[in-house]
Amino acid sequence: MSDLDKKLYKNTFKTSQTSHLHPDDEQCLQCLEKVCTIICPAKVYNYNESEKKLTVSYEKCLECGACRIACKYIKWNYPEGGKGVVYKNS
Repeated sequence: MSDLDKKLYKNTFKTSQTSHLHPDDEQCLQCLEKVCTIICPAKVYNYNESEKKLTVSYEKCLECGACRIACKYIKWNYPEGGKGVVYKNS
């Protein structure tokens, strides 16, 4: 990463090979509100109505925990050892 990139970037991601977000697929089918698709600031969750499937783009998760507060059917863990979002001043 160049010096300019280091000064300009806000967040970077060290992507894990496995998701740290695990929604319950059976409960997602029954959920009417799909609140996870609304509340997530990073738009990690996307529900495809025609396929009846929730897609989770865990690699862009900001680890804010909003989804686990809003939905009791999402099992949420921190990403494995040093992976996930890296904030500029952390």
